[in-house]
Amino acid sequence: MSKLSDLTIAEMRDGLAAKSFSASELATDSISAVEAARDLNAFVTETPEKALEMAKASDARLAKGDAGSLEGIPLGIKDLFCTEGVLTTASSHILDGYIPPYESTVTANLWRDGAVMLGKLNCDEFAMGSSNETSYYGNVINPWRRDGSNTPLVPGGSSGGSSAAVAARLCPGATATDTGGSIRQPAAFTGTVGIKPTYGRCSRWGIAAFASSLDQAGPITRTVRDAAIMLGSMSGHDEKDSTSVDIAVPNFEAALTGDIRGMKIGIPKEYRIDGMSSEIEALWQQGIDWMKAAGAEIVDISLPHTKYALPAYYIVAPAEASSNLARYDGVKYGLREQGKDITDLYEKTRSAGFGAEVKRRVLIGTYVLSAGYYDAYYLKAQKVRTLIKRDFERAFETVDTILTPATPTAAFGIAEKSDDPLAMYLNDIFTVTVNMAGLPAITIPAGLSGEGTPLGLQLIGKAFDEVTLFRVGGVVEDAAGFEAKPDNWWA
Repeated sequence: MSKLSDLTIAEMRDGLAAKSFSASELATDSISAVEAARDLNAFVTETPEKALEMAKASDARLAKGDAGSLEGIPLGIKDLFCTEGVLTTASSHILDGYIPPYESTVTANLWRDGAVMLGKLNCDEFAMGSSNETSYYGNVINPWRRDGSNTPLVPGGSSGGSSAAVAARLCPGATATDTGGSIRQPAAFTGTVGIKPTYGRCSRWGIAAFASSLDQAGPITRTVRDAAIMLGSMSGHDEKDSTSVDIAVPNFEAALTGDIRGMKIGIPKEYRIDGMSSEIEALWQQGIDWMKAAGAEIVDISLPHTKYALPAYYIVAPAEASSNLARYDGVKYGLREQGKDITDLYEKTRSAGFGAEVKRRVLIGTYVLSAGYYDAYYLKAQKVRTLIKRDFERAFETVDTILTPATPTAAFGIAEKSDDPLAMYLNDIFTVTVNMAGLPAITIPAGLSGEGTPLGLQLIGKAFDEVTLFRVGGVVEDAAGFEAKPDNWWA
């Protein structure tokens, strides 16, 4: 039998139910995998003692027949989620030493259902980045490599630690967050499945905020079924979050029927961008052919305001970031640099505590919110956002879901784009529209690039219709038959 850490969430669940192994054995195997893969820099904090303690409790519940839906399943937690008693830094120097006295709602839901925490996963600082190169704790390394090359690749961002850990079989699933593509893009870069649910499906309470009207938690896993299992646990109404929507959580796993006959799949012409690589174009066409073969109808659609999404996003997101990050001042928690007065303390703490990308976005955000520029930039971007949402609403009058590429390229090398912020921001060109409209979307691994690295397809759904995404996503997954995995060079 393969290592236990190679199993999917569904396989672990079935094995535990059959008593083929224990939760403690699962935890021990995963802890060993994490320790052997430190060269990937996926974890910033490992919690082996806590994992073994939680696994022991899971074994007791399993013995009594009182298992939760994720009982004994070892997971990684993105360092953006507050975890009671465990260091939480958002991968930023400014939160050095911060140990929350409370648990985020999403992680509390996971522990309620019996999940086991392996540790906290590296991410771009305050989720600001598309390559996991802005973390105070250093780059995460993608476990995949180009054929015949040892050049380290980025795992995508901001949830690069999550995607790398899942792809490298350190854990079968991980929490992640998506503000402009930070679940779906890293999933595409690492051959994993990532779903960004509808805004309001998962509580944001206890998650370090980047852009409050865009941020949404979701899982990264290796299969569509695992994503359905994990999202079912993460979701639910939360009175502590005013943006949490009081709506029933469906049985997402039951949606994987394999039948999409008669469904209408939209293909937006605006996503055929200038400079799109031929292999991305070919993958998209392959996805269309898979949909046709499964009995779905392909419908050409138009999302005319797509071209404005990226610039509008990079006004709205930094504006909200500049407001949210004002709370980090060195007074109550985290890093504190001494100053001659309170203003000097603020300036020195923020100067030392924030990295270059965070400072860039705070400056942009403060500028667009300033007197004389608010109407010209922020207000106009919000109007564009409304138009983008309207485009989707009109499209969904005639189609059930929309199929697009997930990223414009495969994973690129570390430092290849870090000196060019605009080139980096273009990585989110296929994903930001979804956040601007508050819709759900899922990325599924669908093939390999000419260099042997993963490529993904994206499905976009109607608000609170994740069920359809899982239904269609399962068909894409089956058609793609993606079984490639990294060659374990780090072990």
